[in-house]
Amino acid sequence: MLAKRIIPCLDVRDGRVVKGKNFEGLKDVNDPVRLAAYYSDCGADELVFYDITASAEGRKLFADVLKNVARNVFIPLTVGGGINTLEDFDRVLKCGADKVSVNSGAIKNPSLIAGAAEKYGNQCVVLSMDVKRVNGQFVVFSHGGRIQTPLDAIEWAKFGQTNGAGEIVVNSIDTDGVKGGFDIEMLKAVCDVVSIPVIASGGAGGIQHFIDLFKSVNVDAGLGASIFHYGETNIRQLKMALKDAGIEVRL
Repeated sequence: MLAKRIIPCLDVRDGRVVKGKNFEGLKDVNDPVRLAAYYSDCGADELVFYDITASAEGRKLFADVLKNVARNVFIPLTVGGGINTLEDFDRVLKCGADKVSVNSGAIKNPSLIAGAAEKYGNQCVVLSMDVKRVNGQFVVFSHGGRIQTPLDAIEWAKFGQTNGAGEIVVNSIDTDGVKGGFDIEMLKAVCDVVSIPVIASGGAGGIQHFIDLFKSVNVDAGLGASIFHYGETNIRQLKMALKDAGIEVRL
């Protein structure tokens, strides 16, 4: 059985890590370079860096901040925000990313997934989906959760896998920042239709939520932000608790 991964997420705006609730009300948290180094040292399996306003502001990702983060981490680094072309993939990888996360850019140009997978390999391409319930349907949103698209999240996940994405991140807008637990129903719906790794994002509020996640649905990783940023849960303690619960992790 593959070890489950614990992945802190740095949502970066204007060079600072921020966090909100349901993708709104963003508040300043910390310096991304300092936080990245801390997570790299304290047992995180990977790190995600999102420039969360790049797509909405129609600009490229902050390369200088990313380079500084990459210099200070010794774990796999996934980077997203403003990824619209193969040139954006190339630029971000040259800044130190190990994987590139596409969201709004892939919605606008679905062929970007296959093109990136062909050029850089499936393992490099992460399809990130911001998903919210609309009239009982799981619907994909773009531009940092600001714009509703006509895409059904389940069909979009299948499309991503078929076209070469190596992983899928499911960001539940409904549970984001609420700290009431991961969106098990949404995650099960995605995991039922794909065989590539799925990363759960949105809702982590405590150690038990990660235990419930890994015991309830076959995701490969749990992603958290504020639960780690504010010191509410220590990653090493979380991993020990997961191991005690019979869940395979890297210690």
